[in-house]
Amino acid sequence: MTPENVAEAKAKVPAITPEEASRLADVVFLDVREPSEVEASGKVAGALNIPRGMLDVQADPSSPRREAALDPTKTVVTYCGVGGRAALAAARLKELGFADVRHMGGFKDWAEKGLPVERG
Repeated sequence: MTPENVAEAKAKVPAITPEEASRLADVVFLDVREPSEVEASGKVAGALNIPRGMLDVQADPSSPRREAALDPTKTVVTYCGVGGRAALAAARLKELGFADVRHMGGFKDWAEKGLPVERG
């Protein structure tokens, strides 16, 4: 992950603030951090956790190991620790055919706004 790759990904996918994301209906929040990071800090309530390294396997509609809850017809909002992985993941989802993808940046931004968090 280079700064150039992240900047390119951010240019391809719109950003969204935590407040804007919290008001969306029929949305899938996708946490692309590693499970140990999620365990340490929690996640957006109801979010799926698929580490960025596993995204191709679990998000590709043609993959037999696809995560069914990651619906390409719904709005998907990605986030990570700081924002780089979220932008890269969002760009990859667009490449896989997901129609409405946005990146929210880091989980810390969501949590600091007092928005719903799920522990464990």
